[in-house]
Amino acid sequence: MNTQDNIHIGTNFDDFLSEEGMLEEVTAVATKRVIAWQISQGMAALNYNKTIMAKKMHTSRSSLNRLLDEEDTSLTLATLISAAAALGKKVKIELEPV
Repeated sequence: MNTQDNIHIGTNFDDFLSEEGMLEEVTAVATKRVIAWQISQGMAALNYNKTIMAKKMHTSRSSLNRLLDEEDTSLTLATLISAAAALGKKVKIELEPV
């Protein structure tokens, strides 16, 4: 393939994803993966299994499983804050310019 045939040569990956209409979805999944990883790491550091963590969050194991599911981007702030509190942490969210 000739480099002149690829309209994305020279652009960054975010531009490519935006042009393909996928940037928000990919960003959401990547963010959720980081959140799920951080919660899993926090649980491991405190030797919490899912049953203990769910009890500390005052929720069900199925809700915790959804929180830890890297692909499930439906996450409420209340759930995230509850998980952070159960781990002795707080949540910090900020908007950045694009």
